[in-house]
Parts: sequence; structure tokens; C-alpha cells
Amino acid sequence: MYIMGLSMLTRGEGFAAIPPVTLDNYERIISPIYLRSLLLSLRLAGLTALFCLLIGYPFAYFMAKARPGARTWILLLLIVPFWTNALIRIYGWKILFSASGPINQLILALGLADRPVKLLYTDFAVLVGMVYAMVPFMVLPVYSAAERLDWSVVEAARDLGASPLKAFFTVVVPMTLPGILAGLVLTFIPSIGLFFLSDLLGGSNTMLWGNMVHNELLKSRDLPFAAALSVVLLALTGLVILLYRRKGGSAETMVF
Repeated sequence: MYIMGLSMLTRGEGFAAIPPVTLDNYERIISPIYLRSLLLSLRLAGLTALFCLLIGYPFAYFMAKARPGARTWILLLLIVPFWTNALIRIYGWKILFSASGPINQLILALGLADRPVKLLYTDFAVLVGMVYAMVPFMVLPVYSAAERLDWSVVEAARDLGASPLKAFFTVVVPMTLPGILAGLVLTFIPSIGLFFLSDLLGGSNTMLWGNMVHNELLKSRDLPFAAALSVVLLALTGLVILLYRRKGGSAETMVF
């Protein structure tokens, strides 16, 4: 409520927010530059959730099928890299995507291009970084659901003549759907508000909603407008959680 009230005030000197009460901050949001940023944020967040599912589901399924001793090592392989500072990991991607980085060196060595390909400061680089940062939040809830799976039901489907592929899509996927939905929520929502990642990998070419809030707050020092942008972000978060709950999701599903 405080942020919503703040968003209806007028910008003062410095970080001040003063009367009169106004809706001008919300009117500014519907300008093309902010609408483009919102659509880009939603698109990249949606793609991030999708690719996290495509990468994370097989990983989680394999981990659930592995022997108990092997699960621990697989889980460590997933989590240990994230013990390092997030900025250090993103700087690693920045080096990989740079014009003189290993990826471009390989492209040039294979003769796929006669000059370095622009990878850094693109939406593609931001998307790769977001998927890398978010994929554990897909793997863990899906693994939690798959670990509790009754494999005798899968075997029963096979005994009744279902092919391995049909048994997977008709039995395994529906039974792990709560974990899938939780993973989609846990990867989609944070992706909308990420700003440091798009700053490093996208530069000024990729302005996500989180970048807009960050810039208005710390660079323009427009506290009321930054609050209005934050209210929109909170509203989107609430909408996604509401849709998740309507699909049968619960807070317990997100507990790994």
C-alpha cells in the first residue's frame, strides 16, 4: 500500500515525493517506450520459462530415476556453480559472448563467418543468461514432484500396452504437472524484474522492466514514477500467482 500511495504523488527535489495526488505517473507508463519494455520483458520471461522447462525437465527426470547415491552428486553438480557470486558468473558469459571470446574464436576457426558475430549486447545474450540463472528453479520443483512419483503406475501403463513415449506423456507428465507449474512460476516472475543481467549482457539495447525501475530510482531519482513502475510489476506478479492458484497450484508445491 505504501508503494501504491507513493506512486500517486509528485516528484520533488532529490528523492522527495510531494503532493498533489495525481495519476500522471501511470499515464506515463502507457507511452511507447515503456510498453515496448514491458512487452520485451514478458517475451523474454516467457521464453526463459519455456527453455528452462525444456532443459530442466529431462535433467530433473533423470535425477529422479537415478540411484539415491547418484542423486546427491547430480544435485551438487547443479547447485555448486551457484555458490559463486552471480555477477562473477554473468561476467563469465560476457567473456564468452565478446567479439574476442571463445565462441567467436570457434566460429572464425570453423570458417562459419569471416568476422566476429555480434553476440554480446543482444536479446539472445540476455535470454541465455536468464535461462542459465533460472534453470535450477525449474529443476528443483520438477525433481521434487518426480521423486514422489508412483512408478508402479507407469509400469502398469506399460503392461497395458502403452509405449514408453505414451506412458511418459499420459502418466508421468500429468503426475509431475504441479512441479512443472511451480517451476514456470518460479522462473517467469523473477525474469520480469531482472536488471543487472540485462545491464551486463544486453547493455542499453535491452531495457527490461527491472532496468526501467532501477534507472528511474537511482539515475533519474524520480521516486513516484519508480514506485508506479514497481506497482505494475507487483500487479503482474499477483496475476501470475492467481493464475497458478486457479490451475490448482499451491505454496506447498514450491517447497523443495
